[in-house]
Amino acid sequence: MGKNQLLLLLHFIFFIKLISLQPISTTEFIFNTFNSSNLTLHGATTLDEEHNILTLTNNSAFTMGRAFYTSKVPTRTPNTSKIISFYTSFIFSMTPVKGSFPGHGLVFLFSPFATIEGGSSAQNLGLFNRTNDGNEDNHVLGVEFDVFENPVFSDIDENHVGVDVNSLTSVVARSAGYWDDVKVDKFKSLKLNNGVNYQVWIDYQDSLLNVTMAVAGMTRPKKPLISDSLNLCDVFLDEMYVGFSAATGQLVETHRILAWGFSNTDFLVGDRLVTSNLPSFLPPGTSVFATKRFIIGMSVAIVLFICCALLICVLLIKRRRKMKRDLEAMEEWELEYWPHRITYQEVYTATKGFSDENIIGVGGNGKVYKGVLVGGVEVAVKRISHETEEGMREFLAEVSSLGRLKHRNLVGFRGWCKRERGSLILIYDYMEYGSLDKWVFECDESVMLGWKDRVRVLKNVAAGVLYLHEGWESRVLHRDIKASNVLLDRDMRGRLGDFGLARMHGHGLAAGTTRVVGTAGRPIEEGKPPLVDWIWGLMEKGELVNALDENLKAKGGFDSDEVEWVLRLGLLCAYPDPGTRPTMRQVLKVLDRTPSTDESEGDLLEKMKSSTMWSKYRRGSHKGAHPTFEQIRQSISSSMSLSGSDIIMEGR
Repeated sequence: MGKNQLLLLLHFIFFIKLISLQPISTTEFIFNTFNSSNLTLHGATTLDEEHNILTLTNNSAFTMGRAFYTSKVPTRTPNTSKIISFYTSFIFSMTPVKGSFPGHGLVFLFSPFATIEGGSSAQNLGLFNRTNDGNEDNHVLGVEFDVFENPVFSDIDENHVGVDVNSLTSVVARSAGYWDDVKVDKFKSLKLNNGVNYQVWIDYQDSLLNVTMAVAGMTRPKKPLISDSLNLCDVFLDEMYVGFSAATGQLVETHRILAWGFSNTDFLVGDRLVTSNLPSFLPPGTSVFATKRFIIGMSVAIVLFICCALLICVLLIKRRRKMKRDLEAMEEWELEYWPHRITYQEVYTATKGFSDENIIGVGGNGKVYKGVLVGGVEVAVKRISHETEEGMREFLAEVSSLGRLKHRNLVGFRGWCKRERGSLILIYDYMEYGSLDKWVFECDESVMLGWKDRVRVLKNVAAGVLYLHEGWESRVLHRDIKASNVLLDRDMRGRLGDFGLARMHGHGLAAGTTRVVGTAGRPIEEGKPPLVDWIWGLMEKGELVNALDENLKAKGGFDSDEVEWVLRLGLLCAYPDPGTRPTMRQVLKVLDRTPSTDESEGDLLEKMKSSTMWSKYRRGSHKGAHPTFEQIRQSISSSMSLSGSDIIMEGR
């Protein structure tokens, strides 16, 4: 090699070295307060001028917001694939909104663009949408703080921190919290969206990403929450925007950034964030024992508490004296049913002050609460409005009828209570399994009552009605028998309840029903025959078994002959001619398959087997036509009263 060529080679090597020694551009900033001059805001993001903080989303549903540092930051050494180290720390707060379920979370991110395009709300956190999630051309790195467990993204739980690379399916995720510095194996969980201010540290150096978090004001834990080897060569461009994204959906919470620092060179950038005297966004009722505001307020509260306690004592003494002096004037009906009366205080305590948490049902005239009386007795407490005439009628009907009836197939009546200028209250035995309709109409197939259980409950109800018609000193007409008024006790035994429309008649009175009362039932679908006509038609075709619900058929366990037997009995009970209908005693014997020598019961069995009488119905030779649904609907408005004209046929 010649001398000139050697000199040329040395100059070339020197030039390459000179280029490689050129300083790398770096970025560093500290924001202990925020202003619009150094941030780009998108979507729902705003600057809270009162606290000088960043609010990514407010208390609105289906919103998203982003905030970016105005300039791009260097992320890769020019003309190489080497990723530049970065260190960032920020303080955030997620606060639930009263009356809404909280969600969804926020993300610290690197992005090629400082826009909001490409993101969507709810579980997407404003980061991606359905079409671009998982696209390698996104060039996005995110660290998510997610409070919604979405199986679509393989989330580990509903309170986690995850690292996202071009996708919302995290490459690594951990439950939110930190490792104790003293007890190194002790992990302390943190709830992300309880309103507490948390500080986060995120570092990337030599392909190692560390994510650490703790309560703001604490020293940075030594052991990171996440430490993962991550190659970002195919993710980062030479320069990227850095910032935050957050979103709400049907789940709503407020996402705030209180302080933020970023550096390519300073590992301790988080130490320069101000963590004292930060605004508090704890929701009402959250403990704040460690704050100065609490200490000052507590000092004042102690003095006020003593004064209030003395005042309350004086008022209680006066109230008790007044109650002894001014006994509530009792109405005539109260004197008759006094033995069943329970004190209001006992009922109030049993229901925890009529707490909404104790509500187990809502009726037309009030709510039903679960309660526990002194001694641990579980009861159902029905609170009826005293303001309406209908509510008063229902109350008196229940007390006057059910209050004196005792039968294992009737809901047990414990007592009543009347609050001055307030509510009328009825107390019953608590039925563990609720109403029958929840087990036959509004339930999963796995828990739906099978055929045998339904027949057993049918027998229970028939036994209860027989007692009402024949077993007491007066005949009691329930007038509103339906699935929602049949309750199931702990043995799944059917008990008839809700006597709000009940009437009593003396035995031996000749009567005839003059109007429809109670619940007319659900409307028949347009274009389809009434339910009774439909069953009649199936019977004429010999297809009565097809009347069974498809889910019940799938469950199995029924006997086709028994199904036909029960449905024929039901048709007899709904027969247009009242004189043809069976008595409840006959119904019960038929259900029990009890042999009988009684001539009338023998006739009943023949009617069930014969098709002649059914054809009479179809030809219209019956005495009275079965009412159509429209006739029932038109009469319903005038049928809810307890007038003297509402009576039934003898023995039915």
